[in-house]
Amino acid sequence: MRILFLGDVMGRAARKLVMDNINPLRDELSADFIIVNVENSAGGFGVTPEIADQFLAAGADVMTTGNHVWDKREIVNYIMKQPLLLRPYNMVEATPGEGYVIVTNGDGKRLAVMNVICNLFMAENEPVFPALDRLLDKIQLGRDADAIFLDVHGEATSEKTAVGFAADGKCSAVVGTHTHIPTADHRILPGGTAYQTDAGMCGDYISIIGMQPEAALGRFKGKPAGRLEVAKGEASLCGVIIDTDDATGLATAITPFRRGGALSST
Repeated sequence: MRILFLGDVMGRAARKLVMDNINPLRDELSADFIIVNVENSAGGFGVTPEIADQFLAAGADVMTTGNHVWDKREIVNYIMKQPLLLRPYNMVEATPGEGYVIVTNGDGKRLAVMNVICNLFMAENEPVFPALDRLLDKIQLGRDADAIFLDVHGEATSEKTAVGFAADGKCSAVVGTHTHIPTADHRILPGGTAYQTDAGMCGDYISIIGMQPEAALGRFKGKPAGRLEVAKGEASLCGVIIDTDDATGLATAITPFRRGGALSST
């Protein structure tokens, strides 16, 4: 099985680029499934029902999110009815929506997509490790799905790496989101799980994590320079390609994917 995952989509230009390329990339890469993190796709803050529907219409199989999932309040009712839009599984009890879904393609291949959020330097949520243990007891590789992909949304590289090792041998891939910067540590862990600390964002990299530099820099310097707005330059597509063994569901390869904009292409 081949899975393409595209990292946090930042704003209008990036989402148009992603939507325009989902089906062409499926054909070019012979991807069985395409997953997109959409939590910043509405002006850099959240996702709307209309935008989520557009991603699905463009060919996305599953959409993941993170701490910005509720920035657009109208998504609350939508997520309760649309299982292909996930929110982190370990958000506080009674949070709307689901943190995992199993999808099947036209060839009968089953992919489980899971979404968790870390705890360090993040808003308060249920501790990620016991929640992950429960989730991986519920959905097991081979029994319930032919491959399992986990989007781990978090700030601390150490915590995301720990999640990777906690899921090693139980997931096909664990890939981080949230920091919007692609890390250079893609590898297959000893138990056979593909891992990368952060997939990076789909957005303009002549920016500070996707935002126009002036306002973001002003905040760091204690001199607010206006409202944070999405950078409007040429966007890059950024993510990872995962290949799995059809017999075991474990990873055989993980390949960074970068195309367009300021980043060097892979």
